[in-house]
Amino acid sequence: MTLMTRGIAALAVLLISMTTSIRPVTAQEAAYPNRPITLVVTVPPGGAADFVARLIGAKLAEALGQAIVIQNKGGASGTIATEGVAKAKPDGYTILQNAISTHGIGPHLFAQLPYDPVKDFAPIGLIAKIPLVLVVHQDVPAKTVADVIALAKAQPGKLAYASPGNGGAPHLTAELFRSLTGTNILHVPYKGSGPAVADLSEGRVQMMFDGLPAFLPFIQSGKLRPIASAAPERNKLLPELPTFDELGLKGMHVALWYGLVAPAGTPAPIVERLNTELNKVLALPAVREAFAKQSVDAAPGTPAEFAAFMQSEMDRWGKVVKDADIKPE
Repeated sequence: MTLMTRGIAALAVLLISMTTSIRPVTAQEAAYPNRPITLVVTVPPGGAADFVARLIGAKLAEALGQAIVIQNKGGASGTIATEGVAKAKPDGYTILQNAISTHGIGPHLFAQLPYDPVKDFAPIGLIAKIPLVLVVHQDVPAKTVADVIALAKAQPGKLAYASPGNGGAPHLTAELFRSLTGTNILHVPYKGSGPAVADLSEGRVQMMFDGLPAFLPFIQSGKLRPIASAAPERNKLLPELPTFDELGLKGMHVALWYGLVAPAGTPAPIVERLNTELNKVLALPAVREAFAKQSVDAAPGTPAEFAAFMQSEMDRWGKVVKDADIKPE
């Protein structure tokens, strides 16, 4: 065989290899979606996660031409909902709005998770980030972080803080606050932000960390008083609210985040279609305006970028969970 002949043969093998490695889009993938899609949310109705899911779900439904059915399934720091989606058929008709609790903190909180946060999911894209804020009930005699610290130290174990659930970002943020300030505050976990904020607004608990969307109506009505923001910069909706950084409590940069994932094995064309439409929805003026009113920051990107982000969150929160000795309920 001459050198030229060998070259032609090698090129032929390469072309055949390239051709056979390109999987054609199936009829099912090309027709996607042709029926309603279920979007599972890891918390009960109410609160920041539910607000984001319903807004994005409605706009995605318009973009895809199919209904998006919101299914709220709270409990166990989101693991119940997450496990259900991990085991769902990977056809793009059951997707999960995941969060810091399921793909950041949860992998370190539970000794045996009923799902693998990496292997069991196909990342679609990051939706949004929401910096946390500290609020107190209107009857709490504290208007500053210094006041909260003094009150907590004067009554060890009496100042109760609510959280949407054990091991979630609001819980760990409060534990970080407790550690940094040397205070003894009482954790009262709920099954979601909605029930927690409802009790907080009635004064059954005294303080709470969460995203601003969960608190806004009650801040506006005067039932809750904002104290400080766990963000690098001041909140645009509450520019008078100081950050913990400004007050000397460094390291309290915590944001809730929400994204979309599908069961592992979901065809790439379906994942790409969902990512494309999600990014278009996040660019809509109506969505940007709605997010801005709730202090939510849109965070569009690719599936690969979202995968890298989730890994960085899991790396970050492992140490926090260990240092705080947080245990599941």
